[in-house]
Amino acid sequence: MKGRNMTRWRDPAKDPRQAPKSNLITAEGAARLRGILDHLSRVKRPELSAKVGEAAALGDRSENADYTYNKKELNRVIARIRYLTQRLDELQVVDRLPANTDKVFFGAFVSLEDDAGEALHIRLVGHDEIDTRKHWISVDAPMAKALLGKEVDDEITVITPNGEAFYTITDIRYADASPNA
Repeated sequence: MKGRNMTRWRDPAKDPRQAPKSNLITAEGAARLRGILDHLSRVKRPELSAKVGEAAALGDRSENADYTYNKKELNRVIARIRYLTQRLDELQVVDRLPANTDKVFFGAFVSLEDDAGEALHIRLVGHDEIDTRKHWISVDAPMAKALLGKEVDDEITVITPNGEAFYTITDIRYADASPNA
């Protein structure tokens, strides 16, 4: 049977997508999620509810594209609000610096250098804060796991799709942990 919901079977024990994700988040990440939740709850949902009400007042809903579109959009926003509310309850906000700032821990900005001398600057953040443009990686990522607990001048090895990659840690720093930083 073919269909759009058919996917390849994966062994749950070996599927990396099934691995438990950490529930850590930085203070600024939590503030950003709360801001999105507030915007959706106070602005977007009432706006869409009004549009659905106006479209419903026009009569026949079965052929009313405006009603159908806005109703789907409203349901999407409600689902997102529900998800963010539940997720914010589960998250543990890391709002202070680690005791030893000479080692790599959650929230660290890490500068690396590969064998070719190329510099790479990354930050270890929670799963909900990943941003590839800023080079913020999940603390659950293989590179982050290799970095945790290391110090400046330590060498790490990371398994990549192209083979092993070797890096040397050149700098570790932490941002001010307060949410207004």
